[in-house]
Amino acid sequence: MSESVMEIGDSSFDAEVLKSEKPVLVDFWAPWCGPCRAIAPVIGELMATYGDRIKFTKCNVDDNPVTPGKFGIKAIPTLIFFKEGSVVEQVTGMVAKSKLEETIKSIL
Repeated sequence: MSESVMEIGDSSFDAEVLKSEKPVLVDFWAPWCGPCRAIAPVIGELMATYGDRIKFTKCNVDDNPVTPGKFGIKAIPTLIFFKEGSVVEQVTGMVAKSKLEETIKSIL
């Protein structure tokens, strides 16, 4: 179990997310985004708890424009939960850890 959230991009998205054996959380973010930086530690805490059952990834929208476009990302941070290659839940903006935890439990 690595300590940091896996960075993914346009080229690795299909392999890491859509073909993943377990559910995947993708955090669409950018380095200049304050709320993105604020939610990162929360995602880290959730990864410490659920990292064995969910793959935690992040996609920099500035460096990887194709993938956010495919999923209609208009605002960041946007967290999309995938299961068996399909979107099962989407959360936009800074949300409480408890809300994210509820979402994770609902898809496990």
